[in-house]
Amino acid sequence: MNILITGGAGYIGSELVKFLLDAGHTVKVIDTLEYGPDSLLRYVGDENFDFDLLDVRRKDLLKKYLNWADAIIPLACLVGFPLCDKKPREAVEVNFEINKWIAENKRDEQILIYPCTNSGYGVSEDGSVCTEESPLNPVSLYGKTKVDAEQVYKQTEGCCTLRLATVFGTSSRARTDLLVNNFVLKALKDKVLVLYECEFMRNYVHIWDICRVFLFVMDNWEICKNQTFNIGNDSINMNKMQLAQKIKQHIPVEIIKAEFTSDPDKRDYIVSSEKIYNLGFCCEYDLDDGIRQLITMYKLIDEPWYANY
Repeated sequence: MNILITGGAGYIGSELVKFLLDAGHTVKVIDTLEYGPDSLLRYVGDENFDFDLLDVRRKDLLKKYLNWADAIIPLACLVGFPLCDKKPREAVEVNFEINKWIAENKRDEQILIYPCTNSGYGVSEDGSVCTEESPLNPVSLYGKTKVDAEQVYKQTEGCCTLRLATVFGTSSRARTDLLVNNFVLKALKDKVLVLYECEFMRNYVHIWDICRVFLFVMDNWEICKNQTFNIGNDSINMNKMQLAQKIKQHIPVEIIKAEFTSDPDKRDYIVSSEKIYNLGFCCEYDLDDGIRQLITMYKLIDEPWYANY
């Protein structure tokens, strides 16, 4: 299958390429390489891999790539509320407007798998578990642009939308700003974790399980197309204090609860991924796997280069 990945040099894309190539697919990545080319260099010797330097907003050039593809995975995105708040116009253009254009220009028979986010749930007011039928209430520009794009794809034939939990784990384009990744780094470097609003709940998922679920959806397209799925590890619905305690099992660290300071990230929800589990998908990597991998990774990299803001 010919698979186009926009933004494929990023945190998820640079790992997803390996899974797709290993499964025998032909992969073309387009990306601006804002964070450099290193994340994709390991694939240059694979005859089924190709790359073009392109801003996804160049619709005049993007059209030929859409026409080539059997499957489209639009990963190009300004990810996270700090970056979107810093570049609000670009966030709307890349996260929403170009996805609307892709939806309008894809063929019905093309597979399109859109990665949305659990951030769309915002705050679970009554503490109930969020399913795919739960109301969406994004509390950031990032969450709103992702939810708006998801709504367009849900009305487009031949699309599947995945609401991803907070991702953790190592990648060729590492990110130190994601919560688990960031907590592990701080535990290693500072030997202390200061928790703001430590009761806030979040769902998590290992990056390799995210890569696996894209393959699962493609392999089971007839039952997954035109559907929306939460994608997370249901055994890792936990609050920040529970996450810190789990990290403490691997790294000696002092945990301090900040009593009078609020967290600018207001997301607080419990999420169920039972819908896709019932189709046969299951997560293979747990939080302990990710923490061990991150500890090793942080022996190799320097923090500032890998933040997403």
